Amino acid sequence: MKKLFFLILLLPLMAFGQLLPATFHADAKHTGVYTTKNYSAFAGLKWKFTTNGKVFSSPAVSNGTAYIGSEDHSLYAIDTKTGKKIWEFCTGGAVHSSPSVNKNVVCFGSYDGYYYALNARTGKLLWKFKTGGEKKVGAKGLWTMQPKDEYMDDLYDFFLSSPIFSTNASTVYFGSSDGKLYAVNASTGKLKWSFKTGGLIHTNPALYNGKLYVGSWDTYFYAIDAVTGKLVWKFKTGIQPDYHVLEGIQASATCSNGMVYFGARDGFFYALNAVTGKLNWKYAADNSWILTTAAIQNGRVYIGTSDTYLFLAFDAITGKQLFKYKANGYLYSSPALTASTAFFGDFTGKMFAVDLKSGQSNTAYAVPGRLRNAATVLRSDTLDYSYLTKDKDNALYSTSVNTMDRFYTLGPIVSSPAISKGVIYFGSADGYLYAVNLK
Repeated sequence: MKKLFFLILLLPLMAFGQLLPATFHADAKHTGVYTTKNYSAFAGLKWKFTTNGKVFSSPAVSNGTAYIGSEDHSLYAIDTKTGKKIWEFCTGGAVHSSPSVNKNVVCFGSYDGYYYALNARTGKLLWKFKTGGEKKVGAKGLWTMQPKDEYMDDLYDFFLSSPIFSTNASTVYFGSSDGKLYAVNASTGKLKWSFKTGGLIHTNPALYNGKLYVGSWDTYFYAIDAVTGKLVWKFKTGIQPDYHVLEGIQASATCSNGMVYFGARDGFFYALNAVTGKLNWKYAADNSWILTTAAIQNGRVYIGTSDTYLFLAFDAITGKQLFKYKANGYLYSSPALTASTAFFGDFTGKMFAVDLKSGQSNTAYAVPGRLRNAATVLRSDTLDYSYLTKDKDNALYSTSVNTMDRFYTLGPIVSSPAISKGVIYFGSADGYLYAVNLK
């Protein structure tokens, strides 16, 4: 009777995802679906927590704690009820990787070249694994900008690869700027295997039916056997003829119903057969980068685009476009779904709630920087690069840097939201983690 009683208690918890690992985009397949009440709108700020750097990391929420990385080199554990810091772990570099939590272990990467595993309750180091080094993508004279002999970081390369745990939690998988996908022992941090690609890996691996799916800056998308680390297949994306200096795959993959979905910098969103790697359909985004991770629910796939500011819905099987909604700026924040609503942020510092049937916005939440600075930075409430650079030399890299600094005053939301117990959590480039009540 005791065992039966325990199972009766356990099954509802499993149904609502409370015992599943807290990962980027809800689960290891990155479906983006949060099994929760049907929240559809914002109900006001619960709390906000300040770090000392921009927040590009996406939060993981587990056992009453929100975990988030910051450009100030730290990973934070924050009490979800009070917004107070539980602990802080400092690394030697910016933490643009998103944390993953499994049982009592939280794992993440840093620009110092290490991936870390910590005790999730205390923040005590369990192990760290040294990669071949982490860095942003870049090039001399990037996109023909001047001075042509100066090395320039890609200002839109925001993320490092975020780890995921295997189904039995024995292995942690993550990519690296050294071009490798790693599998390490989750208990010891010892290497099991690595797979070498031809470019940096800043995407998060997706685990589905025994395979890992990951994109690389070499323009290829890979399917790797999760146990052996051997290549199953690879798929070549394209390049934009005028900008091929830095092409590749920056969006992480999503897997569902025998398909794998991902976007690329070539301006396309792809739907492939997960077993064979054959193309099922693709969407042309008018040369806009697609950097968000797709969310999938009820036979529909949802994505955001960068330059065209669009949130789009497609039939997951046929690729038929079902609706589009235009935000106010670049979409790098991947959507989180409840039963009826998609939540995602844009580069102007606004978090949207869009109805999944109508494609219309229910409400939006703006961070303080947007409220203060929108009138001077935005044009007609919309991000317009040419508006801020009309009197400047666009051939200079310094113009891009200065313009991005202006954009940052808005508090752009690049972090992807997580939803737990009626609260949505997301980071902002203003340095805060926000907890906003939903209704």
